[in-house]
Amino acid sequence: MKDILVRIGGEGGEGVISCGEMLTTAFARSSYDVYTFRTYPAEIKGGPAMFQVRASDEVVLSQGQAADILITFNEEAFQLHGKSIHPEGLLVYDPAHYKPEGTFEAYAVPLDEITLNVVKSKLGKNVVALGVCSRILGMSIDLLEQMVRDRFGKKGELVVAKNFEALKAGYDYVDKHPFKKKLPTFESVQSPFKRIVMSGNEALSVGAISAGCRYYGGYPITPASDILEFMEKDLPKFGGAVVQTEDEISAIASVVGASYAGKKAMSATSGPGLALMVEILGLAAMSEIPIVIVDAQRGGPSTGLPTKNEQSDLNLAVYGAHGDAPRIVLAPGDVEECLYYIIHAFNLSEKYQCPVIFLTDQSLAHRTQTFPWPDFTKVPIVNRILPTEAELKEYKRFVMTENGVSPMALPGMEGGCYAATGLEHSERGSPNFTPKMHTQMSAKRAKKIQVCSMEKGFTSRYGAKKAKIGIIGWGSTQGAIREGVDMAAKAGIPVAHLQMKMVYPLPEADVREFLSSVEQVIVAEINYSGQFNHIFRSHFLVPTISLTKCEGLPFYAEEIFAKIKSVAAGSEKAVVGAALSR
Repeated sequence: MKDILVRIGGEGGEGVISCGEMLTTAFARSSYDVYTFRTYPAEIKGGPAMFQVRASDEVVLSQGQAADILITFNEEAFQLHGKSIHPEGLLVYDPAHYKPEGTFEAYAVPLDEITLNVVKSKLGKNVVALGVCSRILGMSIDLLEQMVRDRFGKKGELVVAKNFEALKAGYDYVDKHPFKKKLPTFESVQSPFKRIVMSGNEALSVGAISAGCRYYGGYPITPASDILEFMEKDLPKFGGAVVQTEDEISAIASVVGASYAGKKAMSATSGPGLALMVEILGLAAMSEIPIVIVDAQRGGPSTGLPTKNEQSDLNLAVYGAHGDAPRIVLAPGDVEECLYYIIHAFNLSEKYQCPVIFLTDQSLAHRTQTFPWPDFTKVPIVNRILPTEAELKEYKRFVMTENGVSPMALPGMEGGCYAATGLEHSERGSPNFTPKMHTQMSAKRAKKIQVCSMEKGFTSRYGAKKAKIGIIGWGSTQGAIREGVDMAAKAGIPVAHLQMKMVYPLPEADVREFLSSVEQVIVAEINYSGQFNHIFRSHFLVPTISLTKCEGLPFYAEEIFAKIKSVAAGSEKAVVGAALSR
């Protein structure tokens, strides 16, 4: 098995991210599986940036921890990431900046000097570094030149030619100055299937268009801004409209209006923006209008950590409302699931006529992964139920039904006029504040969410079929947990893993079946207080062992494995069976 982790560090503005993105594309076009992670500064320019890519000829589940190759553009990058180099790894550094010490092999490459000699400017150091790394990994320079052309072609032939020279200068330097370290080579291989490489934001944008989204209203905010950029570029090609509004309140208001008019509609934001959207989320719940809101979470509270990873918006997504304002909350586990589960998000929103919040995070939003070419027939499209001719004769928009869902007329339907009000209302939509009507309508709106909790296909089980220890995760923790479970299996500790794709309402049957099969449950998430753990315990009334991380970084598989070992050794106990039997 080939498995390598390359980490690139430097200053924001030096091309660290673009270097990593081109290297990732090279791996993917050579038919290897890739999984990336990046951190970048919140400043407009400057501050430390890092990009890492893990590539393998097998499926890659997590970002990995120890770097096999660390490429540093300056000494600060070494100070930040030097400890992450594998003891037998390779450090690529510029001797003009610093002299490193460590058990790894240090490979001196005068990046600044080569760039100044070839490009006559400091711009282009990232492409020189790309040439060095690609030669170390045995990649074809023809493949790299094509990627450089793809990236810089719009800037003209002179720019392309300069970057070709920088790429070849880095490539040739390795031939003239060989290093000792033995590393696997990643020449192009044949793939048994057609694959694609995308970021989480790109994948969910494609999925949304496939689901029938034809209106997008948004306001830029990290790390969701590139969803707006993608939709501005591509949604009009499918007959859709995109509006960049003056703020997040206007964005969600326009989305509600578009959906009322009959269009599937979406917005995307992060925690601060979702906080501003709360009142109109309540309007969508009260008027039973389908909308989809993507929350690409980042560290909080307040402005918090704008460019760092966290799963701390769950309480806001589930409970952020005045009054009882039911909604559905989904959380995909990887980039491929971003594409398919955003289709589920639209389907559930249309089916139950309510807001659906789609929780990703900085890691998943910007992570790039390879996966098989999408099959858009995997998730059949669901549209809202419309009234029949008979129902339009005496139309009651909010008529009481067994599952709480009422036929929704579109503007222009004869007899289908109704008031879509934020006030409490009767079955016809007229304002009605009587105790009886408020009780009935509150129960109607809650019933839809209760029925939704019986939906299948919103959890996935992994690991041992029989195990005393179970671990539950949600969102982007999926890959690290699976890899940690695999490590435990190799150590002789069987563990069952349940990943939640719907985090509200909780998928009742699937969770109870899982709980009945294990004795102890670990709940893993990327926030300080264990938000999902609290929701889970309060609903199922079972003891759990909480595993949290609050560093602005995803879990490493090794951290999951360490917790499993601790529980297996008896250091922590919370027995589920006793609680279930009461």
